[in-house]
Amino acid sequence: MGAAAVDSAAVNTDFPVVRVAEAQRKFKSQTIEKVIHEVRTTVGNKEVGWLFENCFPNTLDTTVDFGVPDGKPDTYVITGDIDAMWLRDSSTQVWPYLPLCKQDKDLQQLIRGVIRRQVKCILLDPYANAFYKDSTRVSEWKATDLTDMKPGIHERKWEIDSLCYPIRLAHGYWAATGDLSPFDADWAAAMGRIVQTFKEQQRKEGVGPYTFQRKSQFATDSIPMKGYGYPTKKVGLIHSMFRPSDDATIYPFLIPSNWFAVNSLTDMRTLFREIGMHGKPADDAAYKLIEEVSTALTEHAIVTHPVFGEVFAYEADGFGNHTFMDDANVPSLLGLPYLQSSHFTGPLSVIHPEQRGYTVYQNTRRMLLSESNPFFFKGKAGEGIGGPHVGTEMIWPLSIIIRGLTSHDSQEMAHCLKMLQQSHAGTGFMHESFHKDDAANFTRKWFAWANTLFGEFVLKLYHEKPALLS
Repeated sequence: MGAAAVDSAAVNTDFPVVRVAEAQRKFKSQTIEKVIHEVRTTVGNKEVGWLFENCFPNTLDTTVDFGVPDGKPDTYVITGDIDAMWLRDSSTQVWPYLPLCKQDKDLQQLIRGVIRRQVKCILLDPYANAFYKDSTRVSEWKATDLTDMKPGIHERKWEIDSLCYPIRLAHGYWAATGDLSPFDADWAAAMGRIVQTFKEQQRKEGVGPYTFQRKSQFATDSIPMKGYGYPTKKVGLIHSMFRPSDDATIYPFLIPSNWFAVNSLTDMRTLFREIGMHGKPADDAAYKLIEEVSTALTEHAIVTHPVFGEVFAYEADGFGNHTFMDDANVPSLLGLPYLQSSHFTGPLSVIHPEQRGYTVYQNTRRMLLSESNPFFFKGKAGEGIGGPHVGTEMIWPLSIIIRGLTSHDSQEMAHCLKMLQQSHAGTGFMHESFHKDDAANFTRKWFAWANTLFGEFVLKLYHEKPALLS
């Protein structure tokens, strides 16, 4: 297997059919199939072509439940092996399809349905991270979680990014299609709830309405200090009690998520202008939040590392305490350029070389991809960032993919692709994590976010660096 061309018989032998049979696929798109066929038959690296065929459509093949109740599209999206819809995962799983949906009305309607379903979830509880399709279903965590757990909620871990990703998806959908139809009164109400929740979690006027404790042997599954977290100095940053890994924060000011909030609120205001909400209370409140959080990030997110100079901290508390690390789940420090909208400018921009944030990010990147990051692991099977969620020495393909997507160096991109190609352990799919010395020692065989993101990376290379796929 490798760059050399192989005949169809060899393909059938070396790359067995592992994709779900056509009759069992949840959603079918001829546009997606054409892209798969083009990449599979064009690239010289036949194993990568096979992986792309399996991974890129995995969300559509296996995780979506689409319908049109009351004449409006509704799309419930599970993560894979967990029957629940995360606001984060559902956004990231369909994100790579956005460039194709303008020419595919069915695909466009599917994503419009995701936006509508996310609106329902946010209006049910903006502090929850995962939901059920059935609004009467009681969570398996209800007996162990001390929080306000309503029916229809799978898990209620407050994570800033849970509210950022639906904004990113909505803005990305509009940018790709020009369609404003999803942005009705319910959507506007959900955006108002997001702004309100962010303001509550600045905690300028008390601790706010959210508290969470779980009866568990894992410290990362519960929040100390009666469920409110460790003390912070109220500097304008937004408290996030959990990371996008669903692990508890150490210091509640999660820097990449606060940065993502500023970027997302900027996207929200763009949509507000498009639908005529410019100058309305929610728009004014979003503008004020952008100003406050941006100022606080400039003052509290950038710290001096003894080796790498000015870097972004992963977490802070406003008192001067910080963590030097990163987690594989996105938003991560490594993934900041991947999340930045093109219109997001100013000192915190990490993609404009003239801005301070660009230099700080480059320093941070070097730190994160070194032994100075306690969750960077390197072994016989590869190198990459993990996190506390599945323990030490476990590398997450998500981090390798994000490293490739945020790189401008062909050699580094090729290195990431090779590691991903060698990490699937014969399954034909990406996994949640794998051991640094043994790719066959992995977690979560069915993890749609990693699969679809891998497809996005391959497509980027196909269009921008095709020689790396030959």
